[in-house]
Amino acid sequence: MTKVLLIGNGAREHAIAEAIKRSGCDPRLYSYMKTNNPGIASLSHDLRLGNYDDLAAICTFAKDAGIEFAIIGPEDPLQNGVVDALSEAGFPSVGPTRSLARLETSKIFTRRLLEKYSIPGNPRFKVFDTPHAILDFLKTLEEGSVIKPDGLTGGKGVMVQGDHFSTPEEALLLCETILKTGAPVLVEERLDGEEFSLQCFCDGKTVVATPAVQDHKRRFEGDSGPNTGGMGSYSYPDRSLPFLIPSDIEDGVEITRKISEALFKETGELYKGIMYGGFMATKEGVKLLEYNARFGDPEAMNVLPLIKSDFIEVCRAISKVH
Repeated sequence: MTKVLLIGNGAREHAIAEAIKRSGCDPRLYSYMKTNNPGIASLSHDLRLGNYDDLAAICTFAKDAGIEFAIIGPEDPLQNGVVDALSEAGFPSVGPTRSLARLETSKIFTRRLLEKYSIPGNPRFKVFDTPHAILDFLKTLEEGSVIKPDGLTGGKGVMVQGDHFSTPEEALLLCETILKTGAPVLVEERLDGEEFSLQCFCDGKTVVATPAVQDHKRRFEGDSGPNTGGMGSYSYPDRSLPFLIPSDIEDGVEITRKISEALFKETGELYKGIMYGGFMATKEGVKLLEYNARFGDPEAMNVLPLIKSDFIEVCRAISKVH
């Protein structure tokens, strides 16, 4: 019998729970959720409800259940350091430590990581702590700009010229609003192309990609509404997408491999979990939009049902201590 702790309560975690239950390893699922998801509850041997920052409660639940390893679904527990706490209690996880989760929780960290280790895929960007010189940089971005606050924004914090503002002067006002919170602001060139997502399994040394996915964030017909966390997504039978060429997938996977290596060089820690890159296929090649440190929601629902390997064996290989 394999006892697994799943943390999270969304549709993504429901897809993970189903993948766990399909395993031939005689799985017994224990779920820790912020709010009750009846679908996950129906698949669970036992569950607890609590906040994702209550690390003591999560570790106590893991100890009482006698789990082999944990799978972390959403980003909030990762930012709170749940993997670090579980590791200290003797439980490995499919999910990065708080330091490594900066790949998602700090867009500035990720941009600078690519820059430092000469990894391809970065757009032109600059980080600002004060409004000084922002307007000058904005005026050099002929294709427009993208404004990003540092930190988690639930998929709704990025502001793009043409969608959220029209002129460099309006972009400056948005930057000033972010800076007033005490956080730095990331200003990037606006990219033109088609977005795609690559969710990769990673044990810190090996990166294995799942099929490419494209999600749709905007509400309402014709993408006329505001951004959401994800209105839906699709994948394709050939593991690619209609607008991609084989080299686009290869480039995305190679960027992810290089990121995995750079993270180890930067932190001395192996990244164990899901490394989910949001990319854009442009006429200049594949560019990185951002990384997530976990499966996407809803993208997990596109790829997890397709996995023919035993999901628990995959997770066990990822979480194994090297």
